[in-house]
Amino acid sequence: MTEYLAVEDGTIAYEVAGSGPLVVLAHGMGNSRAAYRAVVPRLVAAGYRVAAVDLRGCGESSTDWPAWSRTAIAGDLLAVIRHLGGPAVLVGHSISGGAATVAAALEPSLVTAVVELAPFTRKQSVRLGDLRVGRFRRGMLRLLGAGVFGSVPLWRSYLDVAYPGVKPADWAERLGRIDAMLREPGRMKALQGMGRTTPADAGAQLGNVRCPVLVVMGTLDPDWADPHAKGAAIVDALPAGLGSLEMIEGAGHYPHDQFPDQVVSRMLPFLHSAAARA
Repeated sequence: MTEYLAVEDGTIAYEVAGSGPLVVLAHGMGNSRAAYRAVVPRLVAAGYRVAAVDLRGCGESSTDWPAWSRTAIAGDLLAVIRHLGGPAVLVGHSISGGAATVAAALEPSLVTAVVELAPFTRKQSVRLGDLRVGRFRRGMLRLLGAGVFGSVPLWRSYLDVAYPGVKPADWAERLGRIDAMLREPGRMKALQGMGRTTPADAGAQLGNVRCPVLVVMGTLDPDWADPHAKGAAIVDALPAGLGSLEMIEGAGHYPHDQFPDQVVSRMLPFLHSAAARA
């Protein structure tokens, strides 16, 4: 059941399932909380209270927002955690990985641990050699085209590259729902707004994080020519001993949707360890 939280400048939609320690899930741009539809029941079965959130401008959240930065998104996520009586483990995918970093740095009493799935958390740089990597070149062209032109078909084409090989069983239905959402007034504007932001605000906060961080990357993620190097750079920028990196073989930019069992199996020991530490 959808619940709504009024925050400064808008309304955030979310739903809660299960009981136990709180885990808050935040999706990437151009998506909704349904991106975690395979993850939620697995975490609930493992004994967690799980809140899946629609980012500002996405899903059932309101559309008219003044900012789309990771810092702005972090404020929304912290508001949800407060409202639900945190603290919480914060799980963020892509842009929300950076937002989770900001949230953990700003409010360490509310965030006990962070899981970053294929995160954009550091300022990006593209080298000439990166363009020789076919999946990176194909993904970037589609991603940039979708953002520049506000094109739903190009976004769907990007998603096809971002899910290499294995597709979820409900892939056609899921694509249809994403297509329909992005054609609602204001939804593509949110995607474009997020796409124009920089991860620099999140990168600047990595050294201020005080909780454990798990970074999960797909080996075939088209958003980076070398996903392992990008994940390792985030771990290296954290205070010593706080970060760890897990690679999901054959996964693209949505490892939690392509291989939910593998991702959750890596998350659970981390969550148990974070709970013991808290």
